Amino acid sequence: MAKKTVLITGCSTGIGRLAAKTFHERGWNVVATMRSPEKETELAGLDDVLVTRLDVTDRDSIQQAVDAGLERFGALDVVVNNAARGGHALLEQSSDEMTRAMYETNVFGTMNVCRAVLPHMRSRGEGCIVNVTSMAGWLGLPLETSYCGTKHAVEGMTEALYLELKPLGIRAVTVAPGAYLRTEFTANANDGDFEVGGEDLATYAKRLRDHFRTSVANEGGEEADPQEVADKIFECATTETPVHNPVGSDAQLIVAMMAAPPRDEFLAKVEPLLLPSA
Repeated sequence: MAKKTVLITGCSTGIGRLAAKTFHERGWNVVATMRSPEKETELAGLDDVLVTRLDVTDRDSIQQAVDAGLERFGALDVVVNNAARGGHALLEQSSDEMTRAMYETNVFGTMNVCRAVLPHMRSRGEGCIVNVTSMAGWLGLPLETSYCGTKHAVEGMTEALYLELKPLGIRAVTVAPGAYLRTEFTANANDGDFEVGGEDLATYAKRLRDHFRTSVANEGGEEADPQEVADKIFECATTETPVHNPVGSDAQLIVAMMAAPPRDEFLAKVEPLLLPSA
């Protein structure tokens, strides 16, 4: 049987890199994409791994990466939309530039990659799209107003896409990680707007941040192994799963809390995890 092929965005670090290595180790061809492939050495040295440029905000680069993958391997069986931007700030502090950049990458970039690969998958009558979101796409988090908006959008978009594509033999699912503090994504998130709005607002924002980090640490976020996310991505790509797939101990805690309607009761339960006491 011919080897299957996956295209993954955002492979330069973190979960994207782990996912690329996971698929490769399990016998897949991998199109590992990133904005600066000339800097990549580890993945480029692996057999049946094509490292190529893809910037999800640049439609030409998306199409070129898809074409390169098809030319090298002949088909794309799975596409993993992992590339994303993060940033922490109160909405009042959030710059228009940062917010628009998040939406361009996290929402419109994901949509553009899907548009580029769907004609190929539709012509074959099969394929799978895995969109990596976040528990911030299930739950509104203080200091994450812009990021939560993007991830809620991708969760909703993927659910609609699932229904659109199911009759065509194509699957669309999400993987929603909790907080994995050992990834570069968390380390690289933009906190630059924290100083906007004066000392009182900055102090309040930092208080919220410190409380949330403590809550995440208490739920195992500092020790959580991001390989769990890569494994979940592979599982979703290769087996029948629900549309929405949370991963991580804190994500499972949130899902368990959500089980009891109505939503206001759920918000009351989760509030102590997110907001410090007065």
